[in-house]
Amino acid sequence: MRHVILGNGPAGVIAAEIIRKHAPADDVVLVGDEPVPPYSRMAIPYLLMGKIDEQGTYLRKDPGHFDRLNIRMRTSRAREVRAKAHKVALEDGTTLPFDRLLVATGSRPVRPPIPGIDLPGVHPCWTLEDARRIMERARPGARVLQMGAGFIGCIIMEALAKRGVYLTVVEMGDRMVPRMMGQGAGSMIRRWVEKKGVTVHTSTRVESIAAGRGAPLEVRLSGGYRLPVELVISATGVQPNIGFLKGSSVDCRRGVVTNSRMRSFAPDVYAAGDCAEAYDQITDTWLVSAIQPNAADQASVAALNMVGKDVELRAVTYINVLDTMGLVSCSFGQWQGVPGGDHVELTDEEGFRYLRLEFDEDVLVGANAIGLVEHVGVLRGLIEGSVRLGDWKDRLLRDPTRLPEAYLARAQGQESRLRKVA
Repeated sequence: MRHVILGNGPAGVIAAEIIRKHAPADDVVLVGDEPVPPYSRMAIPYLLMGKIDEQGTYLRKDPGHFDRLNIRMRTSRAREVRAKAHKVALEDGTTLPFDRLLVATGSRPVRPPIPGIDLPGVHPCWTLEDARRIMERARPGARVLQMGAGFIGCIIMEALAKRGVYLTVVEMGDRMVPRMMGQGAGSMIRRWVEKKGVTVHTSTRVESIAAGRGAPLEVRLSGGYRLPVELVISATGVQPNIGFLKGSSVDCRRGVVTNSRMRSFAPDVYAAGDCAEAYDQITDTWLVSAIQPNAADQASVAALNMVGKDVELRAVTYINVLDTMGLVSCSFGQWQGVPGGDHVELTDEEGFRYLRLEFDEDVLVGANAIGLVEHVGVLRGLIEGSVRLGDWKDRLLRDPTRLPEAYLARAQGQESRLRKVA
């Protein structure tokens, strides 16, 4: 049996190792598109901060790890998948036959259509090569502009700030982290960041980037304001890296559509990680949730099914936890709320503490929280468990800090009843 895995990030590496463990005689080929060992993109900010070197980003530190497991490594990109013929055409002109194929190609940065986006000194922060170029320019005292204040943007922002640059962040949305946080939470994060010395412009867009007169680059913002800088970082979001599947028989919407076994609707083709639109049995919906815990869970399920096991993914974790320059925030489930649902909001502006709970009838379905890390496990348990709160909903509407009591009273009671029925 030959297994071909496209993508050598966390999902691809985990899947390759699991396949090797359960099918020691099978052929395993792991395809990556960079001439470096498999590494974690989430470690790049730590590289920028100087906390690790490039080897510190590698997913497996032993240089002989993949050779010892007899996992064959290829450096190229997929150009086309011929699912019915069980073949993958690579950009280097070669073709790989497969019995089972895993698409684990992750995400790719969104490239905003801005004049000057291709100028030297304008970079995404996505690859090790990007990191090398950024470190050349992001020296202490350098003027840096970052486009985007989303989840990834906030992580990059902290790394840049710790390099001692003068940092300006521009976000098109009306608040920071707009795809993760509501108005109250996003505005509080902005105040915290500005308190730390970062200049933030929300409801603002970059209109053009040009070669500067007194600086390498000049950035023009909406409203006509011009800013001289040495470096521009593009952190305007990511999207599933599935362009090579266009025209194939692999069904894609936002990502590769899979069932609960991470199998696509094409024969013997699986997907996992940021590029997968996975079926969530709890909500009966398909979700792309680009966080590493999902990549690991989905890769494990896909790999086990690829070697003949029957394993299902129960849930797609829809949680983001973000540490922004020391302020911890989290977003759970349907944090935007649901039509006809109730909500409660608690704000401590001076203490930088915030909590908003969203309900659908008597079930907690979503939440935003800042500075309340003690509630993370309780929020996850109530939301992922779809726990019926009964009269505890009204108590939480009056005092949302009573979450631990509600969990003990309702979630654990529900678990006890389920055990008795079983």
